[in-house]
Amino acid sequence: MMIVLTGREFRANQAKYVGAAQSGEDVVVKSRAGSYRIVPISDDDIVIGKNDLSESLYKALLEVKNARRGKGKLLDWEEFKREMER
Repeated sequence: MMIVLTGREFRANQAKYVGAAQSGEDVVVKSRAGSYRIVPISDDDIVIGKNDLSESLYKALLEVKNARRGKGKLLDWEEFKREMER
């Protein structure tokens, strides 16, 4: 079953429609900006904000710079893949 509703209706009853999506129902919100499907994400999905991403990239850059200066070791490709599987 698919539930199609307006943005106003969704805002007024968010818990109801989020619960419906969690239960497996298709929930579509239509607005002037377009139509959007509300779907739950799994534990495997990565949710990261802009600030978190910027901080992670900055730390990675520092790690590379330090390794070039002999103050650390970078992972090779196989080590990196194993690390990502954890």
